[in-house]
Amino acid sequence: MYKNLKYILTAFIAAVALLPAKAQVTTESPYSAYGLGNLRTSVFPGLRGMGGISAGVFKPDGYSMINVVNPATYSGINLTTIDIGVNGGFTGLKRGNESESRFNATLNHIALGIPVSRKSAFSFGLLPYSDLGYNYSNRSRIDTMNVDYIYAGEGSISKAYFGYGVQFGKYVRIGANLEYLFGNLSQTRSALFPDEPAVLPSRMQNKISIDGLNFSYGIQTEIPLSEESRITLGYSGSFNSNISAKKSYVLTQYTVDGDGVENPPLDTLQIIDNAKTDLKLPLEHNFGFSVQRDNKWMVGADFRMGQWSKFSLDNSNQGLQDSYGVSVGGQITPDITAVGGSLAGYLKRIDYRLGVRYDKTYLKLANNDIKDRAISVGFGFPLPSNNRLSFYKVNFTTELGRRGTTAANLVQETYLNIHLGFTLNDTWFRRFKFD
Repeated sequence: MYKNLKYILTAFIAAVALLPAKAQVTTESPYSAYGLGNLRTSVFPGLRGMGGISAGVFKPDGYSMINVVNPATYSGINLTTIDIGVNGGFTGLKRGNESESRFNATLNHIALGIPVSRKSAFSFGLLPYSDLGYNYSNRSRIDTMNVDYIYAGEGSISKAYFGYGVQFGKYVRIGANLEYLFGNLSQTRSALFPDEPAVLPSRMQNKISIDGLNFSYGIQTEIPLSEESRITLGYSGSFNSNISAKKSYVLTQYTVDGDGVENPPLDTLQIIDNAKTDLKLPLEHNFGFSVQRDNKWMVGADFRMGQWSKFSLDNSNQGLQDSYGVSVGGQITPDITAVGGSLAGYLKRIDYRLGVRYDKTYLKLANNDIKDRAISVGFGFPLPSNNRLSFYKVNFTTELGRRGTTAANLVQETYLNIHLGFTLNDTWFRRFKFD
């Protein structure tokens, strides 16, 4: 047990060090310039393979799982559970006749669940909340002068959480998460005058530092259909919390040498350093259901919505609108009890997953709603263990999607994301009795 605990603590410390430091490599999207950047779902790879359904999902197979979206599910953790995930993705950007592609990869999450009693458990972990990353330019005119505006942004917000879930009676579960959001978002806009060497370039830099608490909650109930089949109904949500934040603002002028290299700033025209400001998160809701035959198959759907029109950062909403989304998916396991070392037997124990997802995001640009659509395919590969009290699984999901549109000179993103997670169920902290 202590050897396993040493490994998990080492991994957790590594995740704490790596997650805040990854801001410059996780995303390159002009759409991340708005709001809090690209929002990252709390769905782990196993559920991502089913389109991200989560609010109404409870133990689709014999493994204990960590479902951060609905903390009511923690009550089903009956073995010490650890989930570690990484992801990577190829993104193609297209606007008019211009196109480019990028690849990014990062550690995604680390989470731990520990049973407290037969019907309750707590979970804690670290995962991303949002990412900011873009760099693009646009030419405009002021009077008779050409102006090249260069926009850039980088940063991330991470989420550390501690949650508890408990089951009441046979069919009702509730849970809650206390979440700590922290990170920095930095955005700059530079103005260069290519035809007017006497006019100095200028740069405006905004930085927001976030450091505060949020609260999320969930509930589930079951409708038994038989001893092996059931319907699960679920709801989860988060408060419209006010989070403390600080802002910094710097406006400078600088020069560029003959090789195009920037020199140190000549003058600081305006500066605001660590002034207090407000961040108000939106109220969010997730509704879901699933129908399953235990250890055989499951299908389900989620509907989610967020009141992003009520979002506020530094007393500005940035024109965000309410969002909503739908996910549909399921999985099938041909024969979880198949034995033997043959390939045919192993293929029967694999979880096969499929899902689709549609989101109308909180962005509306040039009178066009920015929509995100994706299809996902996933697999759960069970791994052998050296005893009957430990279970291991590798969850692999690939997601193909498209966000945005090329209408009105906007950018269309086509992406292929790969998510890889490792789930361990073990009997840590078990107290053995000897006669």
